Amino acid sequence: MNEIICPNCKKAFKIDEAGFADILKQVRDHQFEEELEKRLKLAENEKESAVKLAEANFKSVLQEDLNKKDKELSEKLAAKEAEIAQIKSKLNSAEIEKELSVTMAVQKIEKERDDLLNNLKIKETEILLQEKSLNENFALQLKTKDEIIKIKDDEIAFRVDLKQRLSTKMIGESLEQHCEIEFNKLRSSAFQNAYFEKDNNSKTGSKGDFIFKESDVHGNEIISIMFEMKNEADATIAKKRNDEFYKELDKDRNEKKCEYAVLVSTLESDNDLYNMGIVDVSHKFQKMYVVRPQFFIPIITLLRNASMNSMQYKAELALVKSQNIDITNFEDRMNSFKEGFARNYELASRKFTEAIAGIDKTIKELEKTKAALMSSESNLRLANNKADELTIKKLTQGNPTMKAKFDELDK
Repeated sequence: MNEIICPNCKKAFKIDEAGFADILKQVRDHQFEEELEKRLKLAENEKESAVKLAEANFKSVLQEDLNKKDKELSEKLAAKEAEIAQIKSKLNSAEIEKELSVTMAVQKIEKERDDLLNNLKIKETEILLQEKSLNENFALQLKTKDEIIKIKDDEIAFRVDLKQRLSTKMIGESLEQHCEIEFNKLRSSAFQNAYFEKDNNSKTGSKGDFIFKESDVHGNEIISIMFEMKNEADATIAKKRNDEFYKELDKDRNEKKCEYAVLVSTLESDNDLYNMGIVDVSHKFQKMYVVRPQFFIPIITLLRNASMNSMQYKAELALVKSQNIDITNFEDRMNSFKEGFARNYELASRKFTEAIAGIDKTIKELEKTKAALMSSESNLRLANNKADELTIKKLTQGNPTMKAKFDELDK
């Protein structure tokens, strides 16, 4: 038996164990219900607080991430836009420099072209004046030559008569001795700077009879002649022809480096061609003449005077030729400069095109990066929208235990 005091009347009464257990059970069930109800309310409050805190923390974290991403995206976009602006500025500067360089180069070439044209016009004027002067001098020389020819014709007539008077003497002495004596008669007066000696150099296998050379006071050679003398008596049975000696005489002239070749001959005495005076056979062999002995001195005088007269023309023609060569060299240098400039411009243009292509490629890569960043921003915006749309219902979907608990709370 258990003694129990009534809380209202303060009386004690006894109760058996079964009754006591029943009362104790009632008390415990009531306390348990109260405690359970308190615990459920407390759990619900804690659950609501936890959910609100979790929602607040999640939103705060998401907002911080979004702010951080927005800041990074803004910084990257600003940097890329600044880089793109810098690249565009460099492109504009490079284009301006290129146009300026091309303009300056074109102006320089045009100036050089104008200078060249002016120089060419001046040179052409000088050449025309020189040609006019040469033509006038040549006309004067031709007139003088005609006068000399007239004098020589008179001398030829005199020499023909002299031949008739000296023919017997010519047979009695050698032709070489006669020519040497005739030359020595005039050496001291007319040929002071001349060389006239026997050709004794036979290293090449042949030699002429005499070599005549004359130089000016400066040592410049005026003329050189290779002489061959061929004599024949009227009674000679085996007659020779003059043209039989042309080839050997031309060979001797070339080997001894003489300008002219002269055959002094008494051969073919009946041939009117050779008896008329000085015969030019240059159509067979270059700068070769055939004369009778009486024209030995006249042929030297004639060729020497012609050479002396031509020396001035040779000097003037050499000057004109050197000027033409200078103009040609100048044009060649100008063409070389143009070709070099064109080649350098082509290389620079090629490098510039490659640089532009590289910049275009970089811009494309930057645009791809920008598109990727914009796509990342879209994904972050979608994630933020999903966070805003997050509810308890969506969290408990597919979770019957949590759904039951929340349903009990709703009840």
